[in-house]
Amino acid sequence: MRAQPQASHYIGGSYLESQAGTPFDSLYPATGEVIARIKTADDGVIEAAIRTAKDGQKIWAATPPVERGRILRKAAEILRQKNRELSVLETLDTGKPLQETLVADAASGADCLEYYGGLAATLTGEHIDLGGSFAYTKREPLGICFGIGAWNYPIQIACWKAAPALVCGNAMIFKPSEVTPLSALKLAEALSEAGLPDGVFNVIQGFGDVGARMVAHPDIAKISLTGSVPTGAKVAALAGEHLKKTTLELGGKSPLIIFKDADVENAVSAAINANFYSTGQICSNGTRVFVHADIKEQFVARLAERTQGAVLGDPLDEATNIGPLVSRQQLEKVLHYMQVGREDGARLVCGGGAAAVASFPDGYFVQPTVFADVKDDMRIAREEIFGPILSVLDFTDEDDVIARANDTEFGLAAGIFTRDIQRAHRVVDQLQAGTCWINTYNLTPVEMPFGGYKKSGIGRENGHTAIAYYSQVKSVYVEMGGVEAAF
Repeated sequence: MRAQPQASHYIGGSYLESQAGTPFDSLYPATGEVIARIKTADDGVIEAAIRTAKDGQKIWAATPPVERGRILRKAAEILRQKNRELSVLETLDTGKPLQETLVADAASGADCLEYYGGLAATLTGEHIDLGGSFAYTKREPLGICFGIGAWNYPIQIACWKAAPALVCGNAMIFKPSEVTPLSALKLAEALSEAGLPDGVFNVIQGFGDVGARMVAHPDIAKISLTGSVPTGAKVAALAGEHLKKTTLELGGKSPLIIFKDADVENAVSAAINANFYSTGQICSNGTRVFVHADIKEQFVARLAERTQGAVLGDPLDEATNIGPLVSRQQLEKVLHYMQVGREDGARLVCGGGAAAVASFPDGYFVQPTVFADVKDDMRIAREEIFGPILSVLDFTDEDDVIARANDTEFGLAAGIFTRDIQRAHRVVDQLQAGTCWINTYNLTPVEMPFGGYKKSGIGRENGHTAIAYYSQVKSVYVEMGGVEAAF
């Protein structure tokens, strides 16, 4: 077990083990080997997490904002100093290639901590002149926030939730996915080393039952989840029973529209990034690729040609650019959808099955897969797969493709490729998606709010916008004259 942490949980500034928790294993997806054994949070761990968070939050809320910012920026420096170590850990836990984790995981988490650290001293209220009297507003913390992570970007998601929560003066208790439980503990270490008061960022492990207990706990003020739509619906329902504030970043079936005047090579690059990066395990992926009929065959041929250049292999080898799926369950799901695509009549262009990687016979590898001639009602065009399956759909008319792109219960993301700048903005204005790209795809800088329309979520992460979801505004009216009454 080469990635075993000191203990399963990080509470009050140090590691803590469950006494009665249920053991579960973290597996390396390339080999299936157990790399760590973790215990779920028991009653003692949960109560310790709540108790220390309450104590720490009082200290943290009283800390001057500029000092909060220094601590977050120091934590960012620590993550960067330990980037390779953290990237190897993330690769072992997720199976994502080291080539990717070196630039996209702890590194982007550090960017997030640095960004919100820089905002700390700017989180001010406003003065409202009322003609003699006046009012002012203050932005105050919510209290204890509960974060629920996903398994595709474990440390990045932990930072995306922790940084805005902490800069506003909240404490956060974070539960990583049970599939990828390890890197959040390292984030907790870094925050402690940077000077964060004990208890302000705690990590507890567990499955849905632990999450449900935390969502319903009376001391939790806010819940932030990254996950699937079904999980989001359950969390929202339970949070609603207790009138808890929520941010939900959920799934998608996002469109990528390629107009006939697009730069085809750039569009192919974007389609690859939008479907095969992280082995297709990204919620915002543009898995419905609408290509104008006049360039479809050119696009598909070039896409197939470049997909042959994908390097599947040892995730710890920096030459590898596609790793295994995260789990056997995910492997079986993706293979099922590959079969469904064929059965529904889509044309298989390349891929379509499991991938044999000689040195890793037990790894959860699949071939990057392209289907063409996909129809809007096919399951591979309707349902979120979360794997490297790209569906190409034809179109000829702008209004028609906009309507088809919007014909989904999801609304997380969308992208378009065109040289016509007027068309670009005209189409973006009509797409029902919270995050859109023009002539690129899947870039999510922390400065830009991220989140979805419709069933793809509630609220936004990142940017200045996220501050509103981790704080509350207090309005104060100040009377400068006398007070009259009717009697």
